[in-house]
Amino acid sequence: MKNRTLAAQSERPTVTRRRFFKVAAAGAAGTTLIACAPGAAAPAGDDTQDESSEDSSAQEDGASSGEATTLLVGWGGAPANLDPITASADVEINLLNAIYDYLIDTDDQATLVPRLAESWEVSDDGLTYTLNIVEGATWHDGDPLTLDDILWTIERLRDPEAATSDLFSAVEGVAAGDGNQIVFTLNATTPDFLFNLSDNRAVILKQNAENIGSDFNGTGPFRLVEFNPEDRATLEANGDYWGGAPAIDQLELVFFGDATAAANALRGGQIDVLLRMDNATFLGFADEGFTNVNIATNGHDLVRLRADREPGNDERVRMAFKMATDRATIFERVQLGFGAQGRDTPVGPLYGAYYTEDFELPEHDPEGARALLAEAGYEDGLDMTLFVPNLADRVALAEVLAAQWAEAGINITIEPQEEAVYYGDNGWLEVDLGITPWGSRPIPQFYLDVAYKTDAIWNEAHFSDAELDEQIDIAGSSVNPDERVAAYREIQRILIERGPVIIPYFFAQFGVFSDRVSGVNVHPFAGRTNLNTASIS
Repeated sequence: MKNRTLAAQSERPTVTRRRFFKVAAAGAAGTTLIACAPGAAAPAGDDTQDESSEDSSAQEDGASSGEATTLLVGWGGAPANLDPITASADVEINLLNAIYDYLIDTDDQATLVPRLAESWEVSDDGLTYTLNIVEGATWHDGDPLTLDDILWTIERLRDPEAATSDLFSAVEGVAAGDGNQIVFTLNATTPDFLFNLSDNRAVILKQNAENIGSDFNGTGPFRLVEFNPEDRATLEANGDYWGGAPAIDQLELVFFGDATAAANALRGGQIDVLLRMDNATFLGFADEGFTNVNIATNGHDLVRLRADREPGNDERVRMAFKMATDRATIFERVQLGFGAQGRDTPVGPLYGAYYTEDFELPEHDPEGARALLAEAGYEDGLDMTLFVPNLADRVALAEVLAAQWAEAGINITIEPQEEAVYYGDNGWLEVDLGITPWGSRPIPQFYLDVAYKTDAIWNEAHFSDAELDEQIDIAGSSVNPDERVAAYREIQRILIERGPVIIPYFFAQFGVFSDRVSGVNVHPFAGRTNLNTASIS
């Protein structure tokens, strides 16, 4: 059988070494459906239909055999935090996504799709959102899902002390409506509000749930049976799932110390799927007989200089760092040509009309950077420590940056830290220079609200700019499309001209599959990849 893709990706080649595919801005992260075996992409038309029939037959044969089917998914890392409000790693989100449900989901193309909310209506003034909740959803303990469960969860997410409070900053109130409805009343127009409800952290919990993060009782497609954070999570299919029972009987998320160990397990047949890996690991699977998937995302590595104290509080120093950075070289050496080059803002090419290349980035000019540092009072250059999560591509980025910056008199000591240490006690928010990976999101407003506004909960650069704040507010509240486009353009200009951030690239999302797996759509944020649609032949 062939590698079958949806029409939007029918022109994508199979990945081989030094060959990669790019996705145009208009059309963004197209859906990829994994078929039963690697090979050429199927053309549109009768061949695709015939192949779909073959897949169905294979699945029916497997089901009729009576043998239990288990899908083993490998992750290069283990979950450390499973409270949905603070979970952030892909493996954590993937486990929660299997156990729980969101009110609204997003698909591979950043489109809103129903989940517990089967439909919704928005009032003409944009201030009232009415969600129609599915009938018949039950918790894994057998109790029915109630509106009170949803309301209790929303209040937990809205807690001013919660990391999710920003998602609901415009919510005046939330209450049960007629029938099986939840009604949100807003105090300001928020055109992305439905996307906020689909946020990674917004899974619905049972009212008065206790031991959140260690006891798991969801409404999702899989029930957790066994969990060993040093080995794996074993889940069984929820045969009573309101959205339809999964095609597989059991799901195992297998945790490895790193992507290399996970890759070797896939080659050895110990797992069926590997999601989220570094570029070199993905390249290693070229021409090995696996189904290799590579999709564009807006995920990026954020290099930031703390802007509320020396030396980053001087705009000349911030510009010197930008001028000392050779983005094209970084893209080739670190990303190996995968993904897209960045422009020092989180508004990437996948956001279509919101993205612009009209503003010029500072040219790579080490001597000019050195002169700027001298003008700012650092005639002898700078000595700084660069903190970075101990992940392959991030450490590689740090090493390339250190070599480039040295030419401008910026001497760097690289401090790699395990992820749990890097993020532990919010230490990453306190350092003067760091690299933080940010997963892909369907809208740019997420990054701006949580990491770029003056009072943003994760404003790791501690940047405060009144004009930037104003434009972020306009982009997040205006219902005029042209006004939003103009605001996003201004945001990009400000960050390029004086922001304390460097975003050298947007990374690709990878998936590698054995030839017995079908029916998985790889999501730009790997952890949001739904595995309840998977089949095994």
